[in-house]
Amino acid sequence: MTHFARPRGEDEQRATSLELFYDLVFVFAVTQISHHLLGQLSWAGAGQSALLLLVVWWSWNYTTWVTNELDPESPVVRLLMIALMLASLIMAVAIPHAFEQDALLFVGCYLAIQVGRHTFLTFAAADRGEPERERAGRILIWFLAAGVFWVAGALADGPQRTLLWLVALAVDYGAPLVLYWVPGRTRLHGDAWVVETTHFSERFGLFIIIALGESIVVTGATTSETGLDGHTAVAFGTAFLTTAAMWWLYFTGVARIAELRLRRAADRTSMARDAYTYLHVVLVAAIVLGAVGDELIIAHPDEALDGAEMAAVVGGPALYLAGHTLFRLRVSGTTGWRRPLGAAVCVALGLLLADADALVVAVAVLVVLVAVIAGDETAARRRRRRGLPTPLERAAAEAQEALR
Repeated sequence: MTHFARPRGEDEQRATSLELFYDLVFVFAVTQISHHLLGQLSWAGAGQSALLLLVVWWSWNYTTWVTNELDPESPVVRLLMIALMLASLIMAVAIPHAFEQDALLFVGCYLAIQVGRHTFLTFAAADRGEPERERAGRILIWFLAAGVFWVAGALADGPQRTLLWLVALAVDYGAPLVLYWVPGRTRLHGDAWVVETTHFSERFGLFIIIALGESIVVTGATTSETGLDGHTAVAFGTAFLTTAAMWWLYFTGVARIAELRLRRAADRTSMARDAYTYLHVVLVAAIVLGAVGDELIIAHPDEALDGAEMAAVVGGPALYLAGHTLFRLRVSGTTGWRRPLGAAVCVALGLLLADADALVVAVAVLVVLVAVIAGDETAARRRRRRGLPTPLERAAAEAQEALR
C-alpha cells in the first residue's frame, strides 16, 4: 500500500482502539439479527436471518482485511473507519425490516460500505500502476457486479427479492475463491495480499467475543424481565455456563494454534480466507443461534420445546462444535473426534428429549460441552505425562522452526 500503509516492523501488530471502537456497531448488529431470528423462528425466518448475518459479516470481514494493511493512526484512515462505522450502524438499524420496507436502506448502506471503501483503496490509497490499486480495483468491480443484484432485489418483492439477493450473495462470496478474476487481466495470486497473522487472528477472535457478549446480554436481559425463581435461576446459570463453555472451547488453545499454523502456512492468504473469512461466520452463526436458545430456555424453563425451539437450543452448540471441526480440518488437516462426536450427541439429544422440559435439554447440552472440554484437558495432561508436546506446544515449535 503506497499511501496510508500500516508500518511493518518486527513487533507483532495488535488490534487498535479504533478497530475496537468500530466493532461496537457489530454488537448491535448481532443483537438485531438474533432478535430477528427469535421473532421469526421458522425455516423461512432462519434463512432470512442467515442471509442478514452473511451480509453483516461480509462488510465487517472486508474492513478487517483492509485494516490489516492500513495505518490506523492516519487521520484519513480514521475518517474512513468512522464513515464505515456510521453506514454499518444504519445498516444494523434496517435489519428488522430488511425484507420489507427497509430493503433499499439495508442494501444501500451495505453497498456504500463495500463500494465506498474499495473506491478509496483504488483511487486514493495507491498510485497508478501499483499492485495494490490493481487488486482493489478488481475487488471493486466484483462489488459493483453484485450490487446490480442487490439493488434489483431491493426493488423487487417476495420470492424475487430473495432469489436476487441470493445471487448477489453468491457473487460476493464467490469472488475470493477465484481471486477476483477479471476477463482480459492477469490472474492475481495469494501473495498479492499481506496477512499479519497476530493482528488478523486477533481481529476474528474479537468478533467471536462480540457474538459471545451478545449471548451474555440476552441472558441478563431476559432474566431481568422474567425475574428469578427457582427454575429461572437454574436456566440463567445454565445459559451463562453454556456461553462460557463456548468461550473456553475456542480461546483455550484453538485460537492460538490456528494463529501459529497460519503463520507457517505456505499459502497464508488462502488459509486466512478459508479458515477465517468463511469458517468463522459458521461459529458466529452458531453463537447467535445458541443465544436464541438461551432466551427460550430462560423464558420458559419448565415447558416442552416445539420443533423450531428445539433446533435453536441443540442446534447452536451442535453447529458450533461442527464449525470447530471444519476449522481444525482447514488449519491442520485433522478433525479429532471429540467435537464431531459432541455435535452428533447434541443432535441426538434433540431427538431423544423431544418431550422433556426446556431446562432438561439445556442442562444436557451443557454436559456435552463440558465433556468435550474435559476431554481436551485430559488429553493434554496425558501427553505431558508421556513427555509429548500438546497441540499448542507442537504448533508453537513448528512456527518457530519455520521462522528460522
